[in-house]
Amino acid sequence: MAETVAERMARVLGERIVAGELLPGAPLRQDRIAEEFEASHVPAREAFQLLRSRGLVVTEPRRGVRVAPLDPATIQETVEIRAALESLALTFAAPRMNAASFERIEKALIAADQAQTIVEWEQANRVFHRELVIPCRMPKLLSMLDDLQLANSRIIFSSTRSAGWQPGSSLAHRQIVNALKKREFDRAATMLRSHIRGLERAT
Repeated sequence: MAETVAERMARVLGERIVAGELLPGAPLRQDRIAEEFEASHVPAREAFQLLRSRGLVVTEPRRGVRVAPLDPATIQETVEIRAALESLALTFAAPRMNAASFERIEKALIAADQAQTIVEWEQANRVFHRELVIPCRMPKLLSMLDDLQLANSRIIFSSTRSAGWQPGSSLAHRQIVNALKKREFDRAATMLRSHIRGLERAT
């Protein structure tokens, strides 16, 4: 299904926020956004609603729509919610994984190993985490995790701007996959939860 004008606006603006092109607290003027995308105010308003639901913008009294803050409390909340929901999804997904599932996961691992930039690595990281939970067959949960993954990507880009980034494989990812292949599902979920929480400690 083709995306609507509002969805396209939300996607482009979301990418800018995640990549740090739009900084925390930056104002988003509805008229300017509508003009940039050659659209009316209606899809611009809908785009802001989509971005708000994904935790990427906030509406403040007398200040209008702004890029959401990225303070320690916000990071901790995002990480804890994602750790809980993604590990929950994995407990339902793990028993349903098959050879094709592991093949897609392995491709994401290889892509991460071969990444030369943080952008390439982050894309592979996003695919890896998505492939882990797709077999859970819970559309609402997967949709929530997609939104949380966006917020997670924003945290990653923010931390690497200050601390730098070095290419390399993710030992934690491999350990989770190995546990899944051994059908140690509870252990895999525990490792995933710990892995996600490590993001908070890295920022």
